[in-house]
Amino acid sequence: MIKKIPKENMGTSNLGWLESRFHFSFAQYFNPSNINFGVLRVLNDDIIHPHSGFDTHPHDNMEIISYVIKGSITHKDSMGNEETLSRGEVQYLSAGDGIFHSEHNFQNEDLRLLQIWIIPPKRNLKKIYGSYRYKKEERINKLLNIVSSKKQNSKVTIHQDINIFVSELDQNKTLNYKIEENRQIYFVQIEGSCKINEIILEEGDALEITNDNNLLITSLNNSHFLFIEMKEE
Repeated sequence: MIKKIPKENMGTSNLGWLESRFHFSFAQYFNPSNINFGVLRVLNDDIIHPHSGFDTHPHDNMEIISYVIKGSITHKDSMGNEETLSRGEVQYLSAGDGIFHSEHNFQNEDLRLLQIWIIPPKRNLKKIYGSYRYKKEERINKLLNIVSSKKQNSKVTIHQDINIFVSELDQNKTLNYKIEENRQIYFVQIEGSCKINEIILEEGDALEITNDNNLLITSLNNSHFLFIEMKEE
């Protein structure tokens, strides 16, 4: 089954320095029937305006992935990590029993990123921070596995059993993805538009995909998307 979630049905927020689209209940947006999708707890499409950001704040027992779409993000945390990442690059944090961090846009242009929170398989697991600077050519007209579990082969690995794929497809290009039994997918159209098994997605739209075994992805124009593959609920 494929369920389309139009961007118009999602929660939104505008704090002046931060504009957000919430795929699931978060901050002031609360919908009791839209808390999570499997182990995916948060997916926020954030625009952080120049010279602003999230000051130091705590997290615990969550695995947090940031995928940069535009601009640059500067991360700093209580484990001593500090770095700046740009388009197509990935930052990840397994917060374990507690960590403090900040995220800022120190540049003169807007920063847009997807902030993804994954529920870990157990509480108080080992804290992890890392990043990877994927190249554009790795995702052009093919699927790039940017995050996986530690049992798999991505350059970024977390504790939970998931896979995150991204791609940038040129117009009229097609990709197939086979969904294994007892797995499900949350699909996000980041930029452009595409057709998934006859369902058209525009920028910002999403899909919940369950009890299906194949995705046929066709770009209607230059199309940038991400999907998270996980165990069925």
